[in-house]
Amino acid sequence: MSKYLVLYRSPTSAREQMANATPEQAKAGMDAWMAWAGKAGSAVVDLGAPLGTGEAVGSDTADDEISGFSILDADTRADVVTLLEDHPHLHMPGASIEVHEFLSMPGM
Repeated sequence: MSKYLVLYRSPTSAREQMANATPEQAKAGMDAWMAWAGKAGSAVVDLGAPLGTGEAVGSDTADDEISGFSILDADTRADVVTLLEDHPHLHMPGASIEVHEFLSMPGM
């Protein structure tokens, strides 16, 4: 098994999405996420959280389209992609998901 970082990208910040959602929309969104998490089961290591605006340290700029993250366990990247095919995040206009494998550190 490998761990994978899942980055949720959206042209609208998570803060803005939450501020503009009615209580009914917020509940429906959470219900959809929890239904997905239930379907993904033990693959979910950390369901994650929405993210605020980032700040770059160094000479680069922060990517403000990253709106959240999760950490999943799977045998292959293809397994993670399959788990994410009907993810509720993808129902938002302009949204996408990135998958990055955690690599082992030599000597650790």
